[in-house]
Amino acid sequence: MQKKTLGLIHTSATLVPVFQELCSAHLPNVNVFNIVDDSLIKQVIANGELTPGVARRVVNHVGAAESAGADHILVTCSSIGAAVEQAALLTGVPVWRVDQPMADRAVREGTRIGVVATLPTTLQPTSDLVRRRAVAAGKAIELESVLCEGAFEALMGGDPATHDKKVADALTNLASRVDIIVLAQASMARVVETLDPSVKKIAILSSPAIAIQQLATVL
Repeated sequence: MQKKTLGLIHTSATLVPVFQELCSAHLPNVNVFNIVDDSLIKQVIANGELTPGVARRVVNHVGAAESAGADHILVTCSSIGAAVEQAALLTGVPVWRVDQPMADRAVREGTRIGVVATLPTTLQPTSDLVRRRAVAAGKAIELESVLCEGAFEALMGGDPATHDKKVADALTNLASRVDIIVLAQASMARVVETLDPSVKKIAILSSPAIAIQQLATVL
């Protein structure tokens, strides 16, 4: 049987090895290729929102992945999720938002759901997605969204320790009020390992592994 092909579209080159490891573990018999354009997220951050121009380029990248032979396409950046949904309507193969399997799991497993991000441009679309997936599932939820002010700037400024402390403080504070926490950015996942065991009594979800595990059921 011919191998399936997965096209990955990233807004940061740092995500390539993350997904390469996950695909090797969960999709060993699938061909994988990467398209990377870090100008997308830079422009979203600079404008404070997803602009029509960026959305158009996301659609173009998805179309290019389809033309390159992808049977499924996964876009690994939550900030451009709305453009991914637009692209899916124009593409002949399934197109996945990286955070949708995570949002679906959060809705299945929790009623009081927390969303944590270090960028407002990611917090809003992920929170919106969780709300819409709850509506689609016919489930009433309570959603609390938390922005870790200054954490992203610290990380980009070469101070990962400050980033990690701000994220850890936010997760610790939020964990007492919700059933489950969604990390809107994969860059925060490493902080979970450093948390007190009492905080980790609730599930803290990160999108990359959940997305690839979901794809493993269809590829």
